[in-house]
Amino acid sequence: MDFLLVQALNGLASASSLFLVASGLSLIFGVTRIVNFAHGAFYMLGAYGAYSLYRLLLPLLGTGWGFWLALPLAALAVAVVAALVEILILRRLYDAPELLQLLATFGLTLVTEDLVLMIWGAEDLLGPRAPGLKGAVSLLGQKFPLYDLALIAVGPVVWLALRWWLTRTRWGLLVRAATQDRAMVAALGVNQAWLFTGVFALGVFLAALGGAIQLPRDAVHHGMGLQVIVAVFVVVVIGGLGSISGALLASVLIAELNAFGILLFPRITLVLMFLVMAAVLIVRPSGLLGKPQAPAQAVTPGRPWQPWQPPVRWLLLAAVVLAASAPLWLGDYRLSVASEILIFMLFAASLHLMMGVGGLISFGHAAFFGLGAYGAALSVHWLQAPMGLALLNGPLLAIAGAILLGGFCLRLSGVYLAMLTLAFAQIVWSMLFQGGEWSGGDNGLLGIWPEAWAASPAAFYGLTLAVVVLAILLIRRLALSPFGYAVRGCRDNPLRAEAIGLPRGPLHWACMVFAGAFAGLAGALYAFLKGSVFPDSVAIPLSVDGLVMVMLGGVQSLTGPVLGALVYKGLAMSLISAVEYWRLILGGLIVVLATALPQGLSGIIDLVRRAPSVGPSTEESRP
Repeated sequence: MDFLLVQALNGLASASSLFLVASGLSLIFGVTRIVNFAHGAFYMLGAYGAYSLYRLLLPLLGTGWGFWLALPLAALAVAVVAALVEILILRRLYDAPELLQLLATFGLTLVTEDLVLMIWGAEDLLGPRAPGLKGAVSLLGQKFPLYDLALIAVGPVVWLALRWWLTRTRWGLLVRAATQDRAMVAALGVNQAWLFTGVFALGVFLAALGGAIQLPRDAVHHGMGLQVIVAVFVVVVIGGLGSISGALLASVLIAELNAFGILLFPRITLVLMFLVMAAVLIVRPSGLLGKPQAPAQAVTPGRPWQPWQPPVRWLLLAAVVLAASAPLWLGDYRLSVASEILIFMLFAASLHLMMGVGGLISFGHAAFFGLGAYGAALSVHWLQAPMGLALLNGPLLAIAGAILLGGFCLRLSGVYLAMLTLAFAQIVWSMLFQGGEWSGGDNGLLGIWPEAWAASPAAFYGLTLAVVVLAILLIRRLALSPFGYAVRGCRDNPLRAEAIGLPRGPLHWACMVFAGAFAGLAGALYAFLKGSVFPDSVAIPLSVDGLVMVMLGGVQSLTGPVLGALVYKGLAMSLISAVEYWRLILGGLIVVLATALPQGLSGIIDLVRRAPSVGPSTEESRP
């Protein structure tokens, strides 16, 4: 009984810290509709800022005042920085699709990570113990830290303060009104720009304070932002986007599951919160206390897609011929790099089929990629299948996963759908990571090499080029087929599509299956390229990379994902080997493109192609 009490209190202490961060994210999304992936970065800055301010104030104010002043001052400083970020960058994206907001805030996360490394270095920083709360109390014979006991009270106090502010103050009433109907708030003459800036700064203040109060509990390191953001997204989605009370309820639920999960469910501890999130979304698509959201704007309306004109066809044919001649002027290593870039072109194109054509946002597309890789690897490792059959089995396993996921996703859209795909990817990752002998676990499966006829880098590059070109042409054909037009109709106007009899659910399901098949094919090729597979092929960073490729190239264009994959993977692989702080450069480029050119890189080509000629017009040249 004493042990269970201590575990429950540990869970409550963690829930308070989690609630601070989650309440800030929920508040920001409820008002601004910004999907703030950089929220974890601000959490990390709060922890680093508190550490530095404590060291600065220690000689002046001593241990007690120096520590307790450092925590709120660090959170306040981060909130000021966040307000500047909102004014200079995010204010341009309020009417943009959610994916474009995600892209910009992901770029901010990359920039912040390298700035932290430049300022504080790569070593973990150990904070002091909380002055006045260094001891422990005895509870049924078990020692429990005083600081953690104090943290338990922080969550309810912050919740009460937010509830009072939202219901008893004029600013709070405006925030609640903006959450319900932003257009009506603007019609009443309220300055939405400053309202959004204030809400964003307040949300970031809560996140930074959540990071600062971790100083006596955990080491401060540059990876803590990415660690917390996934759990925070899970909490916000389970509780309901925009619901502060839902965030508190979900924080307690997830924290207690983590505290007791190691005892009750040791085999699924790593994925327990994702299983809970999936179950909640299937039963209540808007979360426990959330309200249904308006359909998300997945794609910015643009020029209708058309078949390639003859000049474009000749240009693309020349590009394929040039790519086919690469073995004549590239060495073995660069051919392997080129093969990897081609594989990720197919991966990005498959994600675009799901998002750009179907309007289905996915945060877990790496699940299909990883299933394809493991499908091929398991065929070789356990069935001794030839390479051709293994390349077929990979997409088949990915199709099975897409059929299973699609059955649960038909009622979801927007961020809720994206988070369910994330949960599915994490469940697959956990199965592979804890799979033991059949999957290789963390050690993966080794020795997945191509057959003799495709063993050389040049031969495998030729095979990859042929498969990728044919697959991308097939994706384009699907997008321009009657099926593609029907799916896009459901994407652009769901109500009108249903009124004319288009079966939106089955069409979206089929779109997800096709996207999963092509992603699985890319994963199968990747397994043979690397000669091995690991659970990392299903991990969250790979899904984020896919999103970045699609948005960087341009979600409005069928060729955008291919261009985005070429630029992103090429830059990433080049910068990693040549520049120490490559995330700073890459993240800065992503932020600039997201704000200055929302159409992506393909938008530049489109602008150049549609630009008027320099010469005189026909009317001016007439006599």
